[in-house]
Amino acid sequence: MGEIKREHIEEGKSIAWLSYLLILVLIPLMIQRENPYTKFHIKQGLVLLFTWIILYIIGLIFNFVPVLRILIWLGVWGITIYFAVLGITNSVNGKLNKLPLIGDFADKFEI
Repeated sequence: MGEIKREHIEEGKSIAWLSYLLILVLIPLMIQRENPYTKFHIKQGLVLLFTWIILYIIGLIFNFVPVLRILIWLGVWGITIYFAVLGITNSVNGKLNKLPLIGDFADKFEI
């Protein structure tokens, strides 16, 4: 990603953080899709949403085993909350840091 102008960062910070609250990624996607700063965080948020959906489906598959159910749901929500807090922190601080493990997938698609 190229250099992003300071005014794009300042303009995008007010809404980019919503990208990391799962389905709320649709709000910045509809409102500020053209802002390069917001677009970066939207793409990261979409990857987080898709990752959560995949983990959720895996959790449903193993839902019938009581011990696994607890461990899987704690893992799913723990991972989701960790990445969401990390992304929100980066977005409100004007940073363009990719999410660990899953952030590189955001470069693979266009919005």
